[in-house]
Amino acid sequence: MPRFEDGVSARFIGNMFERITNAPLIGGNDIRLLIDATENYPAWLSAIAAAKERIYFESYIIHDDAQGDIFAEALIEKARAGVDVKVIYDWLGGFGKTRRRYWRKLRKAGIEVRCFNPPSFGDPMRVLSRDHRKCLIIDGDTAFVSGLCVGQAWVGDEAKNIPPWRDTGVRINGPAVADVEAAFGEVWAMCGAALDPKNITTRSALPAEGDTSVRIIQSTPGGSHVYRIDQLMASAVQRAMWLADAYFIGVPSYLQSLYDAAADGVDVRILVPQSTDITLIRDTTRTTYRPLLEAGVRVFEWNGPMVHAKTAVFDGRFSRVGSTNLNVASWFNNYELDVFVESEEFGEKMSQMFLNDLTNSTEILLEDAYAKLKKKRHLKANQRGSGSVRKATAGALNAATSISSAIANQAPLGRAEAKLLFIAASALFVVAAAFIFFPRIASIPLIVILLLLAIPTFIKGIKNYRN
Repeated sequence: MPRFEDGVSARFIGNMFERITNAPLIGGNDIRLLIDATENYPAWLSAIAAAKERIYFESYIIHDDAQGDIFAEALIEKARAGVDVKVIYDWLGGFGKTRRRYWRKLRKAGIEVRCFNPPSFGDPMRVLSRDHRKCLIIDGDTAFVSGLCVGQAWVGDEAKNIPPWRDTGVRINGPAVADVEAAFGEVWAMCGAALDPKNITTRSALPAEGDTSVRIIQSTPGGSHVYRIDQLMASAVQRAMWLADAYFIGVPSYLQSLYDAAADGVDVRILVPQSTDITLIRDTTRTTYRPLLEAGVRVFEWNGPMVHAKTAVFDGRFSRVGSTNLNVASWFNNYELDVFVESEEFGEKMSQMFLNDLTNSTEILLEDAYAKLKKKRHLKANQRGSGSVRKATAGALNAATSISSAIANQAPLGRAEAKLLFIAASALFVVAAAFIFFPRIASIPLIVILLLLAIPTFIKGIKNYRN
């Protein structure tokens, strides 16, 4: 990727990054890469134990299990010692995973716990927007951002020979911590009274701790910051674009950017789970394999129980770590938090981590097409030289997912796609049969849904008219 040494070009590129991410470049940080729960959890617990003033903890899910109990006890101990402890969890994330008594125990110990976006009759559609962020801020000077929730799955069970989930996070010290704390404060205020401004650190109050520059990408519904930054990187990257994602369902315009980069000789690789906690998503992900492979993109499936990381590294210089999955929900509907690092030293660590992950993965190949396309990509890379990069266009955002492409016969179908189509067809048959044999009963859920949408919409219309 060009270095843009000249001042005008540097400002131009800087403005482009900032507008897309809505995140300024913040220098003077120390960034530590933390791999799996074996590095993340001990670092979190150590920081919690050292807290003197305040602990802000935001997690999509905190499981009511052995790991959840460890964190509960650590937070309770600090709350009883007079530390201000605040916790945010997501209602949908915790549904069926965390019992109410868990939260009551925390509150009884003096911890302020808020639930993000519980169901509301007045606005039923807001349930589609979730707080998927995972961050921990200690005393306003140390922050952790990651893809990890709190739960036993991230630790595994050695007695039962169950390996831990694969995941990634970072520890931040320096001025960028202020932006992570501000992101927490944003969601906290959505769930109740805002934080006291005295308890929010500013960048100017934090000394430089290192020489790494980062952007804290605070994604909100409709912002699509990570989607747009990946599109930008796909159009500019020259050597390599390596992605790891837990729930990859690329919309056509995103997939096209990967096709175009690979066709221009870029080494595009995607690491996804082979085994997952949401089987339907895995099958939907697999519908994208054939066109990706035919375009020259290399696809790998993690051999362990689950790869939950959401990371990217571009040309070994730009890296992303955080909570955003590569799918419609994360890109366009959720509150997400990611760290975008501009550092060759950190990029080298990210690249090595990715290559290490591939040693425990299975590459998906097309025997009939892969060799020819690899040769074609190699020839094109040689033809273009070092300065020619064909632009990959994002185009108009297409909300159709890969499954819709398969159903519409827009993509070659294989065994994974067939399974997905059988599930969709079966569901449609069941709905059709219900309307044929039990028309009144079958129409009741539809009527309820329409009323739930109509009544609050009508009320909002009256309020807006009065205003």
